[in-house]
Amino acid sequence: MHRFKISSREKDTFNITGEELHHLTHVVRLECGAKVMGFDNSGGQWVGVIEELARDSACCRIVEEEFPDVEAKARVYLVMGLAKGEKMEWVIQKGTELGMAGLIPLRTKRSVLQLEGAKARDRVVRWQRIAAEAVKQSHRVIEPEIMEVADWTQLKGLLPAETQWLIPYEDEKTHSLKEVLQGYEPRYPIAVLIGAEGGFAPEEVAWAEEKLQARSVSLGPRILRTETAALAALVMALAYFGDLG
Repeated sequence: MHRFKISSREKDTFNITGEELHHLTHVVRLECGAKVMGFDNSGGQWVGVIEELARDSACCRIVEEEFPDVEAKARVYLVMGLAKGEKMEWVIQKGTELGMAGLIPLRTKRSVLQLEGAKARDRVVRWQRIAAEAVKQSHRVIEPEIMEVADWTQLKGLLPAETQWLIPYEDEKTHSLKEVLQGYEPRYPIAVLIGAEGGFAPEEVAWAEEKLQARSVSLGPRILRTETAALAALVMALAYFGDLG
């Protein structure tokens, strides 16, 4: 059954519009009478039968309501230094499949990729589309929030005040991620700062520790690529709090 993000929902019906409608009518070519699955980021999903196809919307009669237990128990965000090539896209797609709550693209001193203005906004729109497609593929019911490209000084205002910050760092030799997670509360958001291709500069780690009260942690004895570190940290945090494995 094809899944669509719905634009509005009433007691007995939901509507599909915009790009989702285009996909329904021109890509999978569904017609009245077909069953579809709709979700709206509220945590539920609805089986509907297409009753009316208009130029600007599809109206579906709800025949079944579900609230599947598919979202992660811990809200884990990735804050990822801008990385070149397809690394950001890959992390967003796979991170969405795994259950991340959101991602903040971060400008860092060692980022090769630099994004500003309209170019940054266009790239974020593309990343949001990748996340939206991954949500449908993985049967999640809430899309992760892919935020605008941010600078360090903006970070604290982008997530709730009670957010617990972690910064994996190759020079950290004392505290492991698993050890530090023992003192964290899964009811509060967790944000993991991931360096770009060259890692974080020491002054960036020091800033995160002072301004965000971030804990520096080790992901193990080997040096990981940025995309590997992002997904490894995400999986470790989700698994620690019982979501994976």
